[in-house]
Amino acid sequence: MVARPLPPARTVTAVAAALAAVGALTATATAPASAHAHTDARHVLLLSIDGLHQSDLAWYIAGHPESALARLAAGGVEYTHARTTVPSDSFPGMVGQITGGNPGTTGVYYDDAYSSALLPAGTTACAGAKQGAEVDLTEDLDKNKDSIDAGQGLSGLPGSILKMTGDARSLIDPSKLPVDPKTCKPVYPYSYLKVNTVFDVARKAGLRTAWSDKHVAYDILNGPSGTGIQDLFAPEINSRAIGYASGDWTKDNAATEQYDGYKVQAVLNEIDGFDHSGTYKLGTPAVFGMNFQSVSTAQKLPTSDGLTGGYQAKGVPGPLLAKNLAFVDKEVGAFLTELRKRHLDGSTTVILSAKHGQSPTDPTALTRIDDGPLLDGLNAAWKAAHPGAGDLVAHAVDDDAMLIWLTDRSKAATDFAKAFLLAQSGQGNGIDGKDKPFSASGLKKLYAGADAARYFHVRPGDSRVPDLFGIAQYGVVYTGGKGKIAEHGGAHADDLDVPLVVSGAAAPHGVRVGDTVETTQIAPTILRLLGLNPQALDAVRTEHTRALPTR
Repeated sequence: MVARPLPPARTVTAVAAALAAVGALTATATAPASAHAHTDARHVLLLSIDGLHQSDLAWYIAGHPESALARLAAGGVEYTHARTTVPSDSFPGMVGQITGGNPGTTGVYYDDAYSSALLPAGTTACAGAKQGAEVDLTEDLDKNKDSIDAGQGLSGLPGSILKMTGDARSLIDPSKLPVDPKTCKPVYPYSYLKVNTVFDVARKAGLRTAWSDKHVAYDILNGPSGTGIQDLFAPEINSRAIGYASGDWTKDNAATEQYDGYKVQAVLNEIDGFDHSGTYKLGTPAVFGMNFQSVSTAQKLPTSDGLTGGYQAKGVPGPLLAKNLAFVDKEVGAFLTELRKRHLDGSTTVILSAKHGQSPTDPTALTRIDDGPLLDGLNAAWKAAHPGAGDLVAHAVDDDAMLIWLTDRSKAATDFAKAFLLAQSGQGNGIDGKDKPFSASGLKKLYAGADAARYFHVRPGDSRVPDLFGIAQYGVVYTGGKGKIAEHGGAHADDLDVPLVVSGAAAPHGVRVGDTVETTQIAPTILRLLGLNPQALDAVRTEHTRALPTR
């Protein structure tokens, strides 16, 4: 989805007039005429609360009007109809926020994707090698994915995790990376990204940068320069959760909160002017922040810590999610308190959003479908119709959308795959674990071949675009078993409708914008807040992505 100009305001106030006067997007403002803008920002703190919906934020604020989240929203501009990227996965979502681009422009469609122009990991004899490779940006790239330090070898984990290096790339195992057929060298995440990032631009302007996220593969946020982020703290979330019996840090919500707490401390150290470890005094970064994972696990887990996960009814958080929203509120409050303590509140803009939402928020709509038999059936049908042929599916990733790359990219092959999938019906299971029928492989709409390319605004035959992109029926989650009650990646409102708040320096107080905006607009907004040129971003120039109205 390319960013589009927004329609004119329906209500004209002194605040809206001020927004228009500086050339910002026109907004519907509900603030009193006394609302005012701060001085320009010297720092931007970006927070991604993964899984959080705008409706979750509104629900929490309504019940906790004195909370940190309520103060943050009231102290700035709240965009009540913000949408993240499609697919609504962590990687395209985060990449969109810091580049200003959607997947067709950035080349990043998912955390586990495919390219028909690269060679498989481990390839050493590149001349004449068959092209086509998985592009894995998950924990699988770590030197040791079972350790929270990704294989650095720290002692005293997890308590010593803040000693983890800020050079995340050094913890990537190059033997697990796809290979460039032209150079016969591994393709690191940063060089896979097609466009530059706000970190790239800030560094070129001589500003300090930092970020904290969940995998060392977030090296991708460095951008093509490879040097955009000076301090990238990326403890591995899918490592073994020490002290918990449940597996990794996502399988128990208390564990996820503990994990998020390490990144919170890293950001607090950076607010105080240190590196993430709190060891070296380097100055507070101009662009920095983190993602929270604990809302996402509270939405996905059926139960955790004796509490029911997900939603009690459509859009009404259940007890586990309500508890976790209070946790996030406390940590956001810690950031605001520390900014005031360090006298940085008047020069720091806080931007709060989410890489993605989570679907469904209506528990009765849940239909869990095992996608394995669907893909196996497609391969079997293809081989039966084409004796001697191999599997048709080269790679697939299905959460609450379906992305499939094929070994044969012809129209005949994509049409065959589309017809097969739309003809499949069977039994999944619902929120109660009982059988629940599905039709059309659980799909509402399936784009194939050239239609899939057009959906993402790229040319047919693009080396990265999926050959099939399926939008699932509402409530469908592709998973074996009964361990998940929600997922993301799709194009439903529950996947896309995320919060977006710009608060603090250079933002007026108490403004609500009701028009549709996109999280890709965060990137040019960050640069504008810092007095840098948004046109320095490649994706902004390509998609004509406009900055958000902030003053």
